[in-house]
Amino acid sequence: MQDSEATRGGDALPRHVAIIMDGNNRWAKARGLPGAEGHRAGEQAVQVVIRGCAARGIEALTLFAFSSENWTRPEDEVQHLMQLFLRALAERVAELHDNGIRLCFIGEREAFSEDLQRGMAEAEALTAANQAMTVAVAVNYGGQWDMARAARRLAQRVAAGELAPAQIDEQAVAAQLCLAELPPPDLLIRTGGEHRISNFLLWQAAYSELYFSPVLWPDFDDRALAMALQDYAGRQRRFGGRVEDSSC
Repeated sequence: MQDSEATRGGDALPRHVAIIMDGNNRWAKARGLPGAEGHRAGEQAVQVVIRGCAARGIEALTLFAFSSENWTRPEDEVQHLMQLFLRALAERVAELHDNGIRLCFIGEREAFSEDLQRGMAEAEALTAANQAMTVAVAVNYGGQWDMARAARRLAQRVAAGELAPAQIDEQAVAAQLCLAELPPPDLLIRTGGEHRISNFLLWQAAYSELYFSPVLWPDFDDRALAMALQDYAGRQRRFGGRVEDSSC
């Protein structure tokens, strides 16, 4: 958890891991396959990583599944993603529930079909009381949208006389954001070799440790996850502070 002192590495595990799952299309193209096969393989990687995080006792995992910018992709690709998403809800939620994993969704879900919205709501309701781990899936999500929505909610409270402008501080904003009930992500992983965070958890990841893996998402297995966690364990987290040289 973030505090005023630096957190040293060693055997430390992150409480909350966030992942930008990138590389499905490039994985498929390299194999001469249609993009749909890359997304299908990527869904398998999701299950591997969920199991790996749960087995290690990580409290929360947030996955960037579909950004608010992804609607600009070819229509057939978007439709396939939606079908894959719906099928995964039908086939995977029971397994998560059986393993005590809570599932939630963040993002502007009104843009999805009624079937998908119903499936998300039912999955959340079924797993709501589970405590082994929380898996948050970001769908039609953008960090700028998240912060704008938080600002709008606070403005509405000010207009209603429930809140004074002087009371709006970092804690007040954070409480209105997605994932407010979870600790901030300690480790943010991006697969696929790109070095940017693509409008993902812009506020929440302010002090996250960033790890960029060259591995394309469908190939991101338990070994690749272990490498990311090992790298994290060797970091010194300062949260804007200063780490004194213990050798002096």
